[in-house]
Amino acid sequence: MTEGVDAVLARAREGVVRLDPAQTAAALGRGALVVDTRTETQRAEQGEIPGALVIDRTVLEWRLDPTGSHRIPEATGWDVEVVVVCHEGYSSSLAAASLRAVGLHRATDLVGGFAAWRDAGFPVDRGPADVRR
Repeated sequence: MTEGVDAVLARAREGVVRLDPAQTAAALGRGALVVDTRTETQRAEQGEIPGALVIDRTVLEWRLDPTGSHRIPEATGWDVEVVVVCHEGYSSSLAAASLRAVGLHRATDLVGGFAAWRDAGFPVDRGPADVRR
């Protein structure tokens, strides 16, 4: 049976508390990992969230798995709060669901993505980004 991306997205968001820009800023302030998965081109054109880490979507799970050999230093345990950011809040929902499937039960995303952050008037940096490869 074929579901389509809308059904997959709806299932990824079931029972998850997604954060608005103000909640994301508060999470960043309390030490949450805000992870930007947008492309380098998007970040260059649109700007960046100050304090966010940039992790390419293709390696996200490997960098945040606290038991993995390719993890970043901030991936200290399964209870780390992670807020994933994309451009509009769609691929970030799927990425956060994947992180929860790995075991990061507090992974969520920013509703409306970077566009919502910017449009709400939160600060935007022009780099350099904290890129984790």
